[in-house]
Amino acid sequence: MQLEIRPDPAEVGRARRWARSRLAGSGITADEPLAETLILLVSELVTNAVVHTGRPAVLRLCLPGTAAANGAPSPVRVEVADTSTRAPQPRCAGDDATGGRGLALVECLADRWGWSPEGAGKSIWCELDRCSPPRQSAALAYGGGRPAYEGFAFEAV
Repeated sequence: MQLEIRPDPAEVGRARRWARSRLAGSGITADEPLAETLILLVSELVTNAVVHTGRPAVLRLCLPGTAAANGAPSPVRVEVADTSTRAPQPRCAGDDATGGRGLALVECLADRWGWSPEGAGKSIWCELDRCSPPRQSAALAYGGGRPAYEGFAFEAV
């Protein structure tokens, strides 16, 4: 499933609504922690694309059934592809900064995440395992947590 995203901040809310509507038919109920985490990850990845590239993007959501190999639920995958070749850059947000924590949230909440070149741009993706609880609460992630990136460390506030 995919949704075309215009380079407009209002698209973030539209992306969240679209993702919620797709969850309804997938067996993931709106009140599950997995659904809440998924919507937050959609919001962060779409926001990054809209704010940092200023270009159209495509949101992809993969809500598969169970895996055939072992019967375990397949991960839920969120991808945002855009036409910018600029790699995502995790930042250390200051105590008073109103932004700069998006990739820290993705790192804290997703089971896996990354990015790769795609066509004339890139795709940033994250996955959530359907059988595992969220790794950290959003409150802890916004409070700083302690995820580390190549040379970046986020301190608790």
